Amino acid sequence: MEPNSQILLQLVSMKMPFGKYAGSLICNLPVSYLEWFNRKGFPKGTLGMLLETMYEIKLNGLEDLLKPLKRSY
Repeated sequence: MEPNSQILLQLVSMKMPFGKYAGSLICNLPVSYLEWFNRKGFPKGTLGMLLETMYEIKLNGLEDLLKPLKRSY
């Protein structure tokens, strides 16, 4: 299954809107923060889906998927 390119682009361009890492790109959030959301529950909507996707990417060592996209931003 091909990754959804729009989701991947959002991961490298959208900033965390609140919390300890407000203003950080979602792709740059530390694993520990994403693990915290995984335990406590991801927010509803697009933000939650993006955080959960980033968690899965980092958990599975797939961050190289984002490297070419990061250069664009």
